[in-house]
Amino acid sequence: MARITASRKQLKPDPIHGSLLAAKFINCLMNDGKKSTAQRVFYDALDVIKERVEDVEPIDVFTQAIENVKPSIEVRSKRVGGAAYQVPMQVNRTRQQSLAIRWLLLAVRDKKGRPMHLKLADELTAAYNREGVAMTRRDNVHRMADANKAFAHFAW
Repeated sequence: MARITASRKQLKPDPIHGSLLAAKFINCLMNDGKKSTAQRVFYDALDVIKERVEDVEPIDVFTQAIENVKPSIEVRSKRVGGAAYQVPMQVNRTRQQSLAIRWLLLAVRDKKGRPMHLKLADELTAAYNREGVAMTRRDNVHRMADANKAFAHFAW
């Protein structure tokens, strides 16, 4: 049985931009229940983005970055007669969003030696421009799915 969490129903839009996506991202960014710290990091990153990207609102840069990183297709293991095949499958909307957020945060946390808000701003602007570590990861997932198109008929 799938785990069901109430986070979707309880999620309140973030206080500054009124965005549910930003609120979700802040919650995922948060460590040890320190929400105010996570919010400060997020909003500082948006301030840095505001200086770097002209003509576009920083929250729109953030939203577009998430959209760019979302995978539309992924491979899943399926056992058929003793062999495990990597079967390409469509990714549902909530999983797309959570994968995009997870990949962005992993990319940010892998970088060392700089303040979190600067690393986050870098990765978000990179994803907005369709480059960076998170985009590379998405492209690899899509490449895997393309390479395993032959097994698409095993999709359940």
